[in-house]
Amino acid sequence: MTGSGSVAPTAPGAVRLRRLVIATHRDVGYFIAGLTVIYAVSGIAVNHIDDWNPSYVVRSEVVELGPLPDAPTEELAAEVLRRLGIDERPRSVVRMAPLQLKVFLDNRNLTVGLPVGTVTDERSRRRIAFFEANYLHLNHGKGLWTWFADAYAVGLLLLACTGIFIVPGKKGLGGRGRWLLLAGLAVPLAYLVWKAW
Repeated sequence: MTGSGSVAPTAPGAVRLRRLVIATHRDVGYFIAGLTVIYAVSGIAVNHIDDWNPSYVVRSEVVELGPLPDAPTEELAAEVLRRLGIDERPRSVVRMAPLQLKVFLDNRNLTVGLPVGTVTDERSRRRIAFFEANYLHLNHGKGLWTWFADAYAVGLLLLACTGIFIVPGKKGLGGRGRWLLLAGLAVPLAYLVWKAW
């Protein structure tokens, strides 16, 4: 019989389950913390792809080569490279339109206006750290990384599911935690409804 100031005992099974939930949340959280930072930074970067190139720094310069001869596509490309002093074999050469030639090089693209010889020279280099983070986040590696990324997603799911049960009572699901959980679910649903209108 418990007195008015005592707390009702917790069943041993419930205590063990609670310890398991806390230990799972803690250990999974430590394991995926580093990758979560990488995915978070990459996610912000990729979200703003309309404002910048999140993986590459691109520099553009316009060069006037003077009139170009009426020649087959490959010969025109060779002449453009010769005039620019570029000693590199193109990855590909494409006639985009009757008056436009595109020459693709490693980390460099040339857009040539014909026959006037106006060249837009775009050079790109990888953004330090962002390129690698986006490579992982967007799963460009495929293969083995796909399985690790899937395991990471399962880890996030475990964090979410265990996290909501860590704090008991009125600060947890029995109180304000329930309302915060519902608010978090309501935000994406409200956005989808708003976009549907």
